[in-house]
Amino acid sequence: MIGTLRKGLPSAVAAGVTRVVYGQLRRRPPGGRGRWERTNHAGRTVDLYGGPATVAGTALAAVTAPGLSARTRTAAALAVLAAGGCGTYDDLAGAGDPRRGFRAHLSALRDGELTSGAVKLLGIGAAGLAAGALIKDRPLDKVLAGVVIAGAAHAVNLVDVRPGRAAVATLAAAAPGLLRGGPAGALAAAPTGVVAAVLADDLGERTMIGDAGAHALGAGLGLAVAAGCGRAGLAVHAAALIGAAVAGDRAGAAEAGGPG
Repeated sequence: MIGTLRKGLPSAVAAGVTRVVYGQLRRRPPGGRGRWERTNHAGRTVDLYGGPATVAGTALAAVTAPGLSARTRTAAALAVLAAGGCGTYDDLAGAGDPRRGFRAHLSALRDGELTSGAVKLLGIGAAGLAAGALIKDRPLDKVLAGVVIAGAAHAVNLVDVRPGRAAVATLAAAAPGLLRGGPAGALAAAPTGVVAAVLADDLGERTMIGDAGAHALGAGLGLAVAAGCGRAGLAVHAAALIGAAVAGDRAGAAEAGGPG
């Protein structure tokens, strides 16, 4: 009964908050509707309201989940809100920037230009390390947890290339965590509730979760993984996520550069 409450409550909170925020943004979009509209891969006009709604739902559900320590709640707020905030900034400020991948944005930073992609990279990385330091006690575990949190945030964004893909990937990645007890299960329930609230609109190409939503979902998943793993598990997940980031960076650079 207690285990069901620990997972059911954050899932319900996540879904409810996401729908409320999404509806409010549709009624009164900050800065006007044009600021939040984009053309998707199929040439359809969609809104970005799903992104901030996803951030709000993931963060509030994680922070209020039963059975978490104060340090874990603080880590959840920090990681999800920072990831979502950096993603929102990129969605709004970096829409016309064709550069893709870590190397492109770091090269621009080396030349004195702070791109929205570099803001994401540095901001999410720093927040992930800070969150990892809160939920683990030993120095190496803190670093590994930080890599997992930031890496998961980036990994979910990497698959967000078509409607519903980031949402479905989130469900698949969260499923093992839902089978666990303690903080890992409660934290994994937050992103699943959010996905339940936005999936129909995402697949229906009425909204997109954008970088804001994808990074927030990924940070939430990373927190769940980090909270439930010991050092060996953290090391395996960190290595896999670093590998995914390197592969994604190469693919993004190749796509931006075009054929040969």
